[in-house]
Amino acid sequence: MSLTLDFLLPPPPASYKADQPYVVHNKLSATTDRLIEPVGRHFLAHARRKTHNRTFSEDERHQAEEKANQVVEEEKVDFEFEDVDINTVNQDPTQWKSQDNYAILGLTQLRYKATEEQIKKAHRRMVLLHHPDKKADKNDDAFFKCIAKAYDTLMNPVTRRQYDSVDFGMAYLEEDVPTAKTKGDFYELWRPVFEREARFSNKQPVPSIGDANSSREEVEGFYDFFYNFDSWRTFEWLDKEGAEGSDNRDDKRYQEKKNRAQRAQLKKEDNARLRKLVDTCLGMDPRIAIFKAEEKKRRNAKKNARAEAEKAAAEAAAKKAEEERIAAEKAAAEAKAASAEAKKAKEKAKKNIRKEKKNMRTILQENNYALPAGAAPATPQEVDAQLIKLDDIFAKHTTLEALVALRESFEKAVAENKLNEVFVAAL
Repeated sequence: MSLTLDFLLPPPPASYKADQPYVVHNKLSATTDRLIEPVGRHFLAHARRKTHNRTFSEDERHQAEEKANQVVEEEKVDFEFEDVDINTVNQDPTQWKSQDNYAILGLTQLRYKATEEQIKKAHRRMVLLHHPDKKADKNDDAFFKCIAKAYDTLMNPVTRRQYDSVDFGMAYLEEDVPTAKTKGDFYELWRPVFEREARFSNKQPVPSIGDANSSREEVEGFYDFFYNFDSWRTFEWLDKEGAEGSDNRDDKRYQEKKNRAQRAQLKKEDNARLRKLVDTCLGMDPRIAIFKAEEKKRRNAKKNARAEAEKAAAEAAAKKAEEERIAAEKAAAEAKAASAEAKKAKEKAKKNIRKEKKNMRTILQENNYALPAGAAPATPQEVDAQLIKLDDIFAKHTTLEALVALRESFEKAVAENKLNEVFVAAL
């Protein structure tokens, strides 16, 4: 008997001789104390017996009863079986690509939501009902093959994903999309539509359509998600096979190229379909109208605030201009009044000067034109000479105050009979 090792032994030491029955490669390591934790099914069985104080036979009997009860529980159906009318489903195993696998197994209500356990139970039931051994013609196994193909397709994660990508039985749901004329609650109408679409999303979790109380951020996030929807649908299930029996490599490549082009076209059409669906929902969403009204109100508020600010600024500018105009007019009026007053004062001063000059001429006239005391009455020549001298005196005393002082000095001189001296001194 020969034994093949899947690893290489280390080379023998240099002291090894061919006639030795064995060779020591290394010494045993020193002993080490380690803490060992009991685990495993045998320890659990031991712990279970100790906990419940059972003997080996009692524990085996108890475990057998639990296993039997578990089998009974597994046999319980957690969903309602559907009666399958074989006349309404595919019975030709050669047409397996177009058959409704969920309908054949009686899972039309669950479809893509069906679990593996539910698929197994439905398959077991259909096998029991339609096994060829229960038919008169033992060779009539066509529908049984359809059942087997449906089971194989749905139990394989890859083929089930491909089939769910184009589930023919969901076609009627694609038509069950609300329109603007559909009556009913918006959220109740559209929620199941997007829940069906959500199963195709690569990104999970998928946001919900929400309700009337959803915030603007939540609503915009929902529509952004579906407008940029990342779908895993590949439409491989609809690929066409090459010519039957053909092993030509070029034919296969050509068919694969056509299949890829068809998948891309179907993907494009599906994206357009979803975009149209989202557009329809967006146009019917009552929250969008509320958000637009609020946005318009905010824009109008800003516009009104800006208009009010501009109006206030214009009013302030107009008020300032009016105040400046009034101030200018007031200043002009005051200047005019001051000018008039000054003119009036000037005229009055001129009048008083004339009056003072007249009074001093009168004093000279009444006092012999300020000739020396005892002199004969003034002759016309003397009068003219004295008046010329008086004009010279007036030329030296130009202000009213000076003339008043001069007049007073003349009056005092008259009283003291010294007018001639004062008159001469004033020259």
